[in-house]
Order: sequence, then structure tokens, then C-alpha cells
Amino acid sequence: MNIRPRRSVLYMPGSNARALEKAKALPADAIILDLEDSVAPEAKPEARRQVAQAVKGGGFGRREVIIRINGIGTPWYNEDISAAIAAGPDAILVPKVSTPQRLEIVGQRLIDMDADAKIRVWAMIETAMSLFNIRELAAAAHEPETRLSCFVMGTNDLAKETRVHLVPGRAPMVGWLANCVLSAHTYGIDIIDGVYNNLSDMDGFVRECAEGRDLGFEGKTLIHPNQIEPCNQAFSPRADEVAMARKMIEAFDMPENQSKGVVQIEGRMVERLHAEMARRTVAIADAIAAQ
Repeated sequence: MNIRPRRSVLYMPGSNARALEKAKALPADAIILDLEDSVAPEAKPEARRQVAQAVKGGGFGRREVIIRINGIGTPWYNEDISAAIAAGPDAILVPKVSTPQRLEIVGQRLIDMDADAKIRVWAMIETAMSLFNIRELAAAAHEPETRLSCFVMGTNDLAKETRVHLVPGRAPMVGWLANCVLSAHTYGIDIIDGVYNNLSDMDGFVRECAEGRDLGFEGKTLIHPNQIEPCNQAFSPRADEVAMARKMIEAFDMPENQSKGVVQIEGRMVERLHAEMARRTVAIADAIAAQ
């Protein structure tokens, strides 16, 4: 099972050359080099140049590198996506993906530019329309030309558009978040939770990481390097979970248990579906250890 950890996904402003260089040494699983929200309009051309240069130059090691472009219909979209494709990141993050047609537009540009086959598409889920269309958006991952592999929740934009309050526990949003997770995993794509805005409230951040993990998110988007380590810890399987997972796998792999749907491990009845879940837990743990 080939799994890439996406526990911590850090936004870095493309207009800040020092931040782009610093990103190469941070312990985040993925780095989003941003051309959109964190970059002022007058700084976007230079940010585009700097980000493309940084990606081409490499040096990010095992970190997954994603370029967030400006959205379809903005004055910067065409140059952004062309520069991103030419730079060759691991993925291109597209803002405000509200309909499958937007994924088709991006997919067609990738085809037209004969983009490297490794480049994937990530989609920001940050509009009310995207919430209504989430199942159809996720289903687009089964269309190879879209290259869709991950959703990223834009919770700040969702709050702005819907007027819900961003309260501890995010009760007004939990139903939306859960539906997005369900849709993503139904169609085999990853999904990353939104950012936590209060940098001075680390306890609140840790709680929200745990809530996102329990909802089924692969990881969380971050706005500051100080959030990386607690986020990695929250989304990493615990040692006891990994140990039990290995026992489940070993039990079902024994010749005498090959045809069994249920086995007993340390007094606990374990179904074969739990062993399949255990394989994912071990794969994630092994991938993290390999880093």
C-alpha cells in the first residue's frame, strides 16, 4: 500500500523569497507555495516568477510541493497555470472549485501543455456551491484527465460566504465537513482540513487537529511553522495503535485464518475489515518512519 503522509500542509506566501527558502527545511509533509490570497495584486507577477524558480530549483526533499494558483476567471489564472505546469510541482491547487466543469478546464490545460504525468490537481472547497456539488466534484476523480487527487477545505471562505460563526468545535460546519470527507473517501481521494486562525491559542489548535483527525481528514492546512509539530503528532498513528494494527494483520495472514472473517486477538473479536483498516494504519506509520 503506497501512501504519502499529508498530516501537515503549510501555506507559504509566494511573494516572500525568504519563506520559500525556509520551507525547504521545515518538517511539514507538504508545502503550498501560494500565489493567491497571501499575495497582493501588484506582487503577483514577481511571486509567480519566484515560485516557479523555487520549484524548478528543487531542494524540498521528501516534502510534497504544491502551487496554489489564482482562480479561473481572474486576471492571473492563465499565466499562473502555465507557469505552474512548466515548473512541475507535485500538484496544482485550484481555488474556488464549485463545479466539475472547472476541473475539466484545468484538465484540458494540462493536456494542451503536455504536462508532466506526475502533476496532480488539488481542489479548494470554499464556496456554498462546492458544498452542494461535493459528490459530483469527488466523482470527477474517476475521470483521468482531471488528475484530481485531493480536496482542501477553505473554512475561512466558507464562513465568509455562508455567515456561519467559526466557534470552538465548529458545530455550524461539522455536517458540511463530514459530508466532504465522506464524498472524498467514497471516490478514493484525500482531503485536508482548513486552517486554524488564532496563532496564540495552541490548545485550541491541538483540539481542532484532533477533531479533524476523528472526522477522517488526512491532515490540516497550516498558516505558521509553529503549528507543524503538534499537527504532525495529532495526525500520526499512536504507537499502541500501530502495534495492535500489526497484530491484526499478522493474525489474518496466518494460514489457518485465511478464510476466516473474524478472529480473536487478546480477548477482542476482530473482523477482517478491521485488518484492512490496520493495513492503512501501518502503511502510514511506515511512511512517516521512512521520512
